[in-house]
Amino acid sequence: MIQRTISKKSINFLNRNDFIEGAKASIPICLGYIPLGIACGILSQKAGLSPFQIGMLSLFVYAGSGQFITASLLIAGASMSTIIFTTFILNLRHTLMSSTLSPYFTKSSHRFLMLFSHEITDESFAINLLKFKETSWTPNRAMALNIVSHITWIVSNILGGITGSLFNFNGTIINFVLISMFICLLCLQFKGAIYVLCALISGTIAVCLSLVMNNTLYIIIATLLGATACYFIDKFINERKSLNNGIK
Repeated sequence: MIQRTISKKSINFLNRNDFIEGAKASIPICLGYIPLGIACGILSQKAGLSPFQIGMLSLFVYAGSGQFITASLLIAGASMSTIIFTTFILNLRHTLMSSTLSPYFTKSSHRFLMLFSHEITDESFAINLLKFKETSWTPNRAMALNIVSHITWIVSNILGGITGSLFNFNGTIINFVLISMFICLLCLQFKGAIYVLCALISGTIAVCLSLVMNNTLYIIIATLLGATACYFIDKFINERKSLNNGIK
């Protein structure tokens, strides 16, 4: 009985106070999700998806970069296996984000953790981590923040899908939004020289392979080769540093 009571309490995040606090904290995320979600919905509509399909994609995938790349690969005529694998590789960072937040959820039930893990994004992760470190933040408030942000993303995507079918948007503008977003995501990863080197190697390989390959599989190949090469380069540099420090 006690265990059942704790389990029910751990998934009850919709109490008034926690929901209000979570919703307040989600405002900066929602303000960014509205224009980005509309752009993503428009691009998805141009890829041939209906508003309902766009809503389902936003509900079950819920990854801005993943949904943008899915739409762009659909437009490029990529195979479903390529789209799935590319999205998988692109969202592997969620494993690290989940593990970083896990110490704050030791008392949460498995059902709560399953739902919360699905709701993690780059933006919600950043704000929740900051809140956990600086305030008396709780898993329920973190969940409320995630839910409100997710609802905003779904509605914005559907709105973009509807308006994309009603109005003739300039494809150049949509492509510019997509490219700009990925440039921003790339720049956010530049936390050291090895990351810049990885981007340069992957980009060079991708450009070279695109000249000889007729499908978008070169994106996956370039990503894997670039990441693998930089892993061994970084390992070699660290071993050399350790060796030099030992000699000194």
